[in-house]
Amino acid sequence: MLKKLLLFLCILSSPLLAEKKMNLLIINVDDLKPTLGCYGDTVAKTPQIDSLASRGTVMLANYCQQAVCAATRVSMYTGLRPDSTGIQDLNTHMRDINPDVLTLPQYLRKSGYKSVGYGKILHGAKNDDIPYSWDERYDKELSYNSKFKEPVIGKFQSETLHKVLADFKKKNGKFKTSKLLAYLKKSDNYPATEALDLPDDAYADGAIAQGGISALQNFAKSEDPFSLVIGFRKPHLPFAAPKKYWDLYDPSKFELATHRTNSKNGLSYAMHTYGELGSYSGYKLGQVVPEDKQRELIHGYYACVSYVDAQVGKLMAELDRLKLSENTVVVLWGDHGWHLGDHGLWCKHSNFEQATAAPLIIVAPGMTPNQKTRSQTEFVDIFPTVCDLLNLEKPKQLEGVSLVPILKDASKSVKDYSVSQYPRKGKTGYSLRAGRYRAVFWMKKGVMSFTKFSEGLIEGLEIYDYKNDPNETINQAVNPEFLVVKELMIGHLKHYFSQYENPQKTIEMRAKMKQFRRGKK
Repeated sequence: MLKKLLLFLCILSSPLLAEKKMNLLIINVDDLKPTLGCYGDTVAKTPQIDSLASRGTVMLANYCQQAVCAATRVSMYTGLRPDSTGIQDLNTHMRDINPDVLTLPQYLRKSGYKSVGYGKILHGAKNDDIPYSWDERYDKELSYNSKFKEPVIGKFQSETLHKVLADFKKKNGKFKTSKLLAYLKKSDNYPATEALDLPDDAYADGAIAQGGISALQNFAKSEDPFSLVIGFRKPHLPFAAPKKYWDLYDPSKFELATHRTNSKNGLSYAMHTYGELGSYSGYKLGQVVPEDKQRELIHGYYACVSYVDAQVGKLMAELDRLKLSENTVVVLWGDHGWHLGDHGLWCKHSNFEQATAAPLIIVAPGMTPNQKTRSQTEFVDIFPTVCDLLNLEKPKQLEGVSLVPILKDASKSVKDYSVSQYPRKGKTGYSLRAGRYRAVFWMKKGVMSFTKFSEGLIEGLEIYDYKNDPNETINQAVNPEFLVVKELMIGHLKHYFSQYENPQKTIEMRAKMKQFRRGKK
């Protein structure tokens, strides 16, 4: 009897019966604002992401760290805020400033996971952080539909653009993509929209989804845990998507932004001239976009969101078919928001709501499904949350907090405010969103979150009340009725700076960034 009992205990302790490690699937969606049904958008056609949301928790009050691709992506994947990464533009690379920084995929590799990535992921890291973060990495090596040519510069499929490409090749022989891009812009062959009757995988995101499906099929054959990151490129400009997704919408039904100027009492340097859109044919830097073009852009944005939605559905269907969803954490996030004409702005690059608010949906086995929370969350919280969900120790570098308490109970809260930031005109605007209010503190040149805080460092202030003014039409900073709100938000800012105060680090980070930029000139 004793021998049988010992044998039974040995079997129970066998590695074969040990608890299997949880897998991770991260889905990046480039430039995705909360234009999703699960976020209350009644126009958006997003059944697949809405279905995914029903499995987990939708973070309704989620904010990016900086409304530009490189900065917010590096921040999310390192768990560090932009002041700590030193990445606040599109030209500086992550390891040029922090050579030993640890990324989430890199950490998972070290923890025994196979790390695979497809598409646009770690923008802001040289060569997408190969070889540090990945066992396998695919971006330009995508398998497009064999019946069609690869998209011109990975974006366009029109006959006109393919002809331009062929002529350019004849004249230039071998060339860099940047040279062709410059030529397309100069020759007025760089459209902001494209709607052609093509299959999904004639464009990049369809091919990325197919690559992700192949990766899942390979993972299903192994007992080893995996980390798969899929980086969809839409709805980033240009708004190029198969026509069937454009056909989901009636363009006449799109409402234009009701508030198309700067806020009353607004600060001039809070605005920008949407240079990204200005680089496309038919648009000029900072000029008012005609209403017919506004509708076309809004239509294109929503079409691209629906196109990505369909690709998410394909990934989830395969995850389910392979029975991997039972043991896989899924994180879907859009790296920042996007202006669609509000304040007269387009693109991102601001501290306003439409640029800083971005979706975050987390689905995890064992957590409560079909939840929505208005608790404040940020992308910097993803890294520590994943660590807790995968039962891994959290690295010391992390500056966010775990959202697991919210995943268990949507009524819980883990922080009082969320922080975004954006540099402009030599200042950095620290934007704190706390419930119904946002305060944007524009700090003196050279100030970083490591600086010893004093109110004298504040050069400009915006305060918005989203309960009474959801479109940010009035900056209430000079309104004496908002004095209590102002003091509350200054208290939050003081608390934020107190967490990082290290004047010497300010000096060191500024020196690193200056040295790097000098070397680039």
